[in-house]
Amino acid sequence: MRKIIFFSLFAVVSISLFSFSSAENARRNETYFLAKGDTLTWKLLGVIKYEKRKHPKYGEVQFPVVDEKVKSKGAKRVFISGFIVPIDSKTFAISKNVFAACFFCGKAGPESIVGLKFRGTTPKLKTDQYVTVEGVFRYNETDADDWIYNFDDVVIVKGN
Repeated sequence: MRKIIFFSLFAVVSISLFSFSSAENARRNETYFLAKGDTLTWKLLGVIKYEKRKHPKYGEVQFPVVDEKVKSKGAKRVFISGFIVPIDSKTFAISKNVFAACFFCGKAGPESIVGLKFRGTTPKLKTDQYVTVEGVFRYNETDADDWIYNFDDVVIVKGN
């Protein structure tokens, strides 16, 4: 009985330390990239409003109104860290959350995901792989068929 209790306690402590270690490493990585270059944060991308407008194809649609601080990053090479979410076999996005809690599951808003267009061939990626990417930031306030946020000419700089 003591062995079972000891083993259970050991497992719980190990898992807790692993989770803390992963979160701490992610914070350190983000700090490194803040020092190295211009980094977008999910908190900043989350500062967004919506306004209803008519759309010729969909009727009345909630269009995003992107924050001015976010707009100031437009057309610049920036960094962001997050979890890889496959859209189809050739299209990927990066998300604030893991796939099970992403925008598609109703656990977050569309501002918590960024479409990715890779430089050259698309690298081999896994769902929920935590990466930091660099790319040219583009925001979208008018096209209801595109992401609100996009990175073009993307390269993975950490987590590959």
